[in-house]
Amino acid sequence: MSRAGAELKIHFNPGRVQLVQEEVLVPTPRVLVTGATGLLGRAVCKEFQNNDWFVVGSGYRRARPQHIRCDLTDEDAVRGLLHESKPDVIVHCAAERRPDVVERHTEAAVNLNVHATGALAREAAASGVVFIYISTDYVFDGRNPPYGEDDTPNPLNVYGRSKLEGERETQRHCPGAVVLRVPVLYGEVESVMESAVTSLWLKVQEGPTESCTLDHCQQRFPTDARDVAIVCRKLAARARQDPSIRGVFHFSGKEQMTKYEMAVAIAQAFNLSSNHLIPLTEQPAGSAPRPANSHLDCSRLELLDLSVEPRPFTSAISDCLWPFTPDKRWRQTVFH
Repeated sequence: MSRAGAELKIHFNPGRVQLVQEEVLVPTPRVLVTGATGLLGRAVCKEFQNNDWFVVGSGYRRARPQHIRCDLTDEDAVRGLLHESKPDVIVHCAAERRPDVVERHTEAAVNLNVHATGALAREAAASGVVFIYISTDYVFDGRNPPYGEDDTPNPLNVYGRSKLEGERETQRHCPGAVVLRVPVLYGEVESVMESAVTSLWLKVQEGPTESCTLDHCQQRFPTDARDVAIVCRKLAARARQDPSIRGVFHFSGKEQMTKYEMAVAIAQAFNLSSNHLIPLTEQPAGSAPRPANSHLDCSRLELLDLSVEPRPFTSAISDCLWPFTPDKRWRQTVFH
């Protein structure tokens, strides 16, 4: 596929020289987005489509007619996916991102987060494709924030270790790849349970008759998936032109909040009571250990003018949860 563009050309004629603008066909850049059915994957697809990229999305269990269905843990299937989609850029969003699920189903999670990542990185390098791997702030232990791109990772749980191994597989097989670490995400969810942030809406709605405890220890930096998608597009466009755009980058929202504080902010945004929300200052027994504060220093992106100003939490979360308010639930069938 191609799109129209303009190009200036010099025409030499006897006795005069003319500068003429001619219309030329410019090949449309192609991006393959893995995990295109997920929260971040959908945002990435939308962002690239809105900026004149040809988007191919892959999914597996939730794949829809517009997606290529592909089991990323099958190396032959991965090879076929790249052969079919012929991308200029791959944004690898697919992952098992739920720490407690990774603890219980470690082998399946490692197959996706590590082995599938290595296979994709290897095929990207062989094809000369820009490869962007989405990683996490959970590669850090949270004891000495903020964390720069060159700080030594020390993950506390299996999820963080699997994503760190995914980073290493990425850089081993595709040295020119980009690794983008991000914190907890929210955005335009299909269900409020799709994000640890939007799922707090259910806790907020339990009040005022039923009390509810929420974590007030772990410092988080909730980040809108739509902002991450913009950063992915900027990185992709720049990396196609500049091979020095490689290695580790950080992007994060700027507002530091516990889950309790997020829930209170959500309640205030919708003029609901938060009196039933009770701050819990100890980590619940039986859950995967989590870093106390894995704040990411995002200066590398900012220095290269590849960042974006994060959306304010209150306005962004209101935008995302508005379709789920009681008088707007009918809109879920339209928007989701």
